[in-house]
Amino acid sequence: MHLGLIGLGKMGGNMRERIRRAGHEVVGFDRNPEVSDVDSLKAMVEALPAPRTVWVMVPAGEATRATVAELGEILDEGDLVIDGGNSRFTDDAVNAETLAAKGIGYLDCGVSGGVWGLENGYGLMVGGDAEHVERAMPIFDALRPEGPREEGFVHAGEVGAGHYAKMVHNGIEYGLMQAYAEGYELLAAKDIVTDVHGSFKAWTRGTVVRSWLLDLLVKALEEDPGLAKISGYTEDSGEGRWTVEEGIANAVPMPVISAALFARFASRQDDSPAMKAVSALRNQFGGHATRAADAGPSSGSGSTD
Repeated sequence: MHLGLIGLGKMGGNMRERIRRAGHEVVGFDRNPEVSDVDSLKAMVEALPAPRTVWVMVPAGEATRATVAELGEILDEGDLVIDGGNSRFTDDAVNAETLAAKGIGYLDCGVSGGVWGLENGYGLMVGGDAEHVERAMPIFDALRPEGPREEGFVHAGEVGAGHYAKMVHNGIEYGLMQAYAEGYELLAAKDIVTDVHGSFKAWTRGTVVRSWLLDLLVKALEEDPGLAKISGYTEDSGEGRWTVEEGIANAVPMPVISAALFARFASRQDDSPAMKAVSALRNQFGGHATRAADAGPSSGSGSTD
């Protein structure tokens, strides 16, 4: 299968490689000419046989909206666009309607796997028409982890459902990371505990709290005992906020996810061992930037794009 892939950053570049390893042809475009296969969106579209399938992997918000709008001008009837970024689910209906007016299909796909996805595969949550999902299935199968399809892929529902499922996934992720981080801070604070790293490592097999996130925290502590090299300042990329907003809109109580989100806000004023652990985990699984420990305190809400 042929695929156009827009956005070749930390995740997009690895996705291109994984899809190619599965035997598919990928024409990638990025504003950075050092990683791009072509020099423009138009050139990418011209390099693909019709009907075309184009995957958008650029920052959520205006960058994605502008890219989808431009594709609407240069693609043809019968082509298909997949938004694989972390767009807000409310954007999907607008994008789908804009493209549908020109006979172009649209899918939204939540993607989880971070910088480890190249080797481990990506968890995929897709929204849109079944016929479009089936058409793109060779690409989804190339990206998902090995094993049963249903353990790494879901057609979650109509347009917007994929990004909604990913939003909730990331909200849960906030809560899980915060729980590990608070446990880390308590162990580090108690004078009778002399091996905090070893305690976490002992939980990685056989215990009910074992997980990939726990493995990554152990790895972070091996690389930086005490997490002395980074500050506790922790960004939020938007999905946690949107999850809490949806909880409010649907009268679903979310005390854990809400508290984890607010803890990230607090991290921007006061440094803490717990938020160092959260920041380290975000770097381990997603390659998200951390701040140096001497960068100084900061405040503000940060970008949600």
